Order: sequence, then structure tokens, then C-alpha cells
Amino acid sequence: MGKREEEKQRKAREKLDKELSRLKAMSVYEERYQDYSYVCGIDEAGRGPLAGPVVAGAVILSRDCPILYLNDSKKLSEKKREALYGEIMEHAVAVGIGTVGPGRIDEINILQATYEAMRQAIKNLAVKPELLLNDAVTIPEVEIPQVPIIKGDAKSISIAAASIVAKVTRDRMMVKYEECFPGYGFASNKGYGTKVHIEALKALGPTEIHRETFIKNFV
Repeated sequence: MGKREEEKQRKAREKLDKELSRLKAMSVYEERYQDYSYVCGIDEAGRGPLAGPVVAGAVILSRDCPILYLNDSKKLSEKKREALYGEIMEHAVAVGIGTVGPGRIDEINILQATYEAMRQAIKNLAVKPELLLNDAVTIPEVEIPQVPIIKGDAKSISIAAASIVAKVTRDRMMVKYEECFPGYGFASNKGYGTKVHIEALKALGPTEIHRETFIKNFV
């Protein structure tokens, strides 16, 4: 083996060791509650947009198959999120997704709609969790023990995985909505209130996926 190849392998080992150390630091809560067989991370995507649903993800990760580079979905590129989404869906013990649409958001408000999406996600898990690690919130009407963690998607690999599942699921939905409702830039802005989106909203009016309670200042 030549020196160049040895150096390449050395750097690869260093990179792997660094990533494993980072994941260990993000697994403090999972280690703290390791006596529970099924610890589930919960997070959401889409609380702030003017259009589209709010989506929640629930993920129970396998302890035997660590997924490298898990992180808060906001810190990852779209390409990296898509790749990790595939790994999570393939290797996680269970994944649940919950979706609540604009009409329901208008009816009960975004916080209650977020809780509803989270309860759906938990219900849609193939395995019942014994403990929930939540990003910042305590979900009402859930009997399973919960641990709310501020900025949990950056502190727990389970919550990070849930944030990726929720974000990728919702982003894919908004890309599809672009085909149904062209002109608003949903594929790029994902329903958030960008300049292009607001200008289109004023020119074209709202669509059936807009949240009436969110756009009343624009139309």
C-alpha cells in the first residue's frame, strides 16, 4: 500500500471516529433511558408556512444499526436529508407519520394541529413505544411517558431522525402541490411566506391548501 493510500485511509478513519463521537454526544438521552426497549423520537415540520399541512414524524431507532450523520434536519442539505430518510425508513425499528391539513389547522389552531399530527404519528407506529422523546413539547392526551427536550432535534438522535422524516415527507408533498397549484413557488418555498409566494398570493388569490388564519394579512 502506497503512502497516498495510507493517508487516505487514515483520514477516513479520523472522519469516522469524529462522526461516532458526535453521535455518541447526541445519544445522551437514548443512553439515559436505555432500560426502555422502545424509545421514540417525535418532531414536526410545517408549523410556520402559509400553506400546506403540518407533518409529524415518530421514529424508534435500532440500537444495533446506528445511522451515521443523523442531525437536526435544518442543518442538513436537501440531498443529505433524502439520503438519511432512506436509511431511516430501511433500518429503524418503526416509523410513524401524522399529517393535519390546512382546514383543520384553521379550525383548531396550529399548536393543537401539531399535537394531533404527533398523536397520529405515534398511533401509526408498528411498534408501541415505551417512552417518547419530544422536541420541546408535551403532547396532550398521550398516556406514554414523555420527555420534552428543548432543541431536541440537535440533542437526540431519535428526535433528529423524526425531524428528517417529517421534513422530507412534507417537502415532497409541497413539490406535488406545485404541480396542482403552479405560480406560488411551492416546490422551492415549501409554503413559507417568501416574497414570491406573497406576491403570487396577492395576484392569484389563495388556494385550497392555504391556511386562512395565516394569510388574512395578505389577502
